[in-house]
Amino acid sequence: MNPDMRRLAILLMIASSVVISFSGLIVRTLDAAPLVMNFYRALFLTCAVVVLLIVRYRKAALIRVIGVGWPGVAAGAMLAGAAITFIQSMTHTTVANTLFVLAGIPFVTAGLAWIFLQERPNRSTLIAMLVAFLGIMIMIAEGFTIGSAYGNVMALLTTLCFSVYAVLLRFNRQTDMWPTILVSTIIIMVVVGVMQQGQLPISRQDLLICMVWGGLMSGFTSASFIVASRHIVAAELTIFMLLEFALGPVWVWLFVNEIPSRWTLAGGLLVIAAVLGRSLLEFRISRSNSAT
Repeated sequence: MNPDMRRLAILLMIASSVVISFSGLIVRTLDAAPLVMNFYRALFLTCAVVVLLIVRYRKAALIRVIGVGWPGVAAGAMLAGAAITFIQSMTHTTVANTLFVLAGIPFVTAGLAWIFLQERPNRSTLIAMLVAFLGIMIMIAEGFTIGSAYGNVMALLTTLCFSVYAVLLRFNRQTDMWPTILVSTIIIMVVVGVMQQGQLPISRQDLLICMVWGGLMSGFTSASFIVASRHIVAAELTIFMLLEFALGPVWVWLFVNEIPSRWTLAGGLLVIAAVLGRSLLEFRISRSNSAT
């Protein structure tokens, strides 16, 4: 495994997790209904992916999309399922409940990767996972409730769908999986369009925000995840996602003045320390190997 590419993959995952952590702030500023947000985010992400595919492959773009095959379709369906069930969870139970279930993504992914890919996480990765999970538990300790059964089930489905998506990317890492994003956005738009019966009202301001959210932020995050999946084991891929949960409340605090509790800040700092500590250790090991 190329150590330089591995370090680049880790940096991409950190950067993309920080970028997508602004999603909570965006949701707070939008007036559109949750499903409508999802539709227009997917629409602009579709446009971004199509442009990137054409620029990268030109006339061969369609061949690349077809070449992704059934594994790409399955991965795209899992990603779409994760996006749709996430919105359903957030609107039918508390944020704390949703975060509690989603914090299990690295563990579910690690288990599936261990079974199907024979990828066993090393000791430092397991320690980082446990420390980060403890941080998430501290963050939500004050606000966890039984909540809506439907919302909790949706959060569980989000966890399962995204974990399967991560494992599918790793299993097919020799295949160009960029078109899976296109598959996922098309599924999202079709499902939301049917659920909303074609009624998708949105203001011009919200439309512009969704353009940035879907076309730039989600595009960068999705592309980074696919690139990183070629060089990082599945368990490590999803550890970096926990940065989103830790930083999300901070941005809402800074820009909307929604003040987080001390427990939220303490837990968030623990998550950040676990992820950055694991990354710094990786860079130190890589430099030592290069020196020898």
